[in-house]
Amino acid sequence: SVLLGLGLAVEDDIENRKTHHDDELEHEHDDFDSFVIDIPSILHPDELAKRVALAAEQENVLRVKGFVEVGGKPMRLLLQAVGPRVNHYYDRAWTTEDDRRSRLVVIGLKGLNRPAVERILAG
Repeated sequence: SVLLGLGLAVEDDIENRKTHHDDELEHEHDDFDSFVIDIPSILHPDELAKRVALAAEQENVLRVKGFVEVGGKPMRLLLQAVGPRVNHYYDRAWTTEDDRRSRLVVIGLKGLNRPAVERILAG
């Protein structure tokens, strides 16, 4: 547990802990663009996974993550991708409090072609 930092209460001393950003004058993420896209409900998760991989290959999408509504399923689909490697699974049932729609966060290099990515992901 010491190796993992469990039970050490490190959060009590967070102000005194050095991070990899401490030596930088400014820390920005100007090299990246990101946006949120709403897509229609899907029927086949594997087809969406192929479209996400295609967006990574054709439009230099670096990361995708979100929840997807699959028609006829009471469970929400969690989708996440790093480059063309896509993982998806049903994480839990939709609840009445959930905004039951398909929404993905897309991250890519600066200059990411949003319309092209949206066309690919929406099918």
